[in-house]
Amino acid sequence: MKTFRSALLTLFALPLVALAETPAPAAAQKPAAKPAVQENCPHPETPADAKPASGWTLTRGEALKGAPAVKLAELLAKPQPHDGKTVRVEGQVRKACQKKGCWMELAEGAKGAGVRVTFKDYGFFVPLDSAGASARVEGVVKVSELSEDMAKHYEAEGAIVPRGADGKPREVQLVATGVELRR
Repeated sequence: MKTFRSALLTLFALPLVALAETPAPAAAQKPAAKPAVQENCPHPETPADAKPASGWTLTRGEALKGAPAVKLAELLAKPQPHDGKTVRVEGQVRKACQKKGCWMELAEGAKGAGVRVTFKDYGFFVPLDSAGASARVEGVVKVSELSEDMAKHYEAEGAIVPRGADGKPREVQLVATGVELRR
């Protein structure tokens, strides 16, 4: 009887073991299910606006609405006609605030004046590593004279603050409602 049971077990068990070890064809394979631990994992999903390593576009603030485009060089050379108006400017991010990302500077080179971009109502920020990215920004142009304290604050964060012939710090600012950054 024991022999009969052993033979019967061998007849049925061996083919099942062999089938279990043979991988199914690729088309028949089902995707591996997440372990129960991962399904209930409290870690947040990767944010939808997280940037991939290259070729990314990151939007902050409102979507760009098609404000009149002004060249960065034109805005820097003659800012007064644009003062108080909403414009769209494109340029390279030379610097960004390294503490919060609460401002960035668009410029055409490593030296010389740039446009300081701040964000409407302090409502959004840019990544701290934004320097070197291409930016498209919409917002209101503001030509302003800075206090010495504010100029020193910006310079301490790495900004270049232009000074007029009288030595007073002045700059062209753009209070942005929306920003797109690209690498």
